[in-house]
Amino acid sequence: MSSKNQITLPVAALAAAHVATGDELVVEAQAEGRILLVRAADPLEPFLGKFPGLSAATGLEELRDEWDR
Repeated sequence: MSSKNQITLPVAALAAAHVATGDELVVEAQAEGRILLVRAADPLEPFLGKFPGLSAATGLEELRDEWDR
């Protein structure tokens, strides 16, 4: 770890985890000396565009904005 608390992750580990440039990761402390990186996923992503008009009818956009805060 650097003096700025930065670390370098091995390319092989990132490839094995299918983590790509631009992916947002959530950092969780699991235990002493153990940190878990998890891809931040939008739970609605698989459903976007599948139900036209649903977002406006249910206020989903406002809910998504609340989650981002």
